Amino acid sequence: MSFASTSVPRHLARGALGFGGLIGAIALLPVTGPVSLLLLPLGILALKGCPTCWVIGLIETISRGRLQRACGDGRCTLTAAARE
Repeated sequence: MSFASTSVPRHLARGALGFGGLIGAIALLPVTGPVSLLLLPLGILALKGCPTCWVIGLIETISRGRLQRACGDGRCTLTAAARE
């Protein structure tokens, strides 16, 4: 399963929406009451489940096409992908 986005700006926008939803749900609680908790599902959905999943996706998005995994003799290594 991949958590990567199609581009880094799109992934960062998802992060801003997700973290904004989570922080907004807590920060607006004294002002709007329990209604602000409706932002929690939006934040969780934008982050694809959890903040850690979003960070993993950011790393995958940045490294997409730059790293290549090669496995042989029971060992796997990461190497820089060949540039065209």
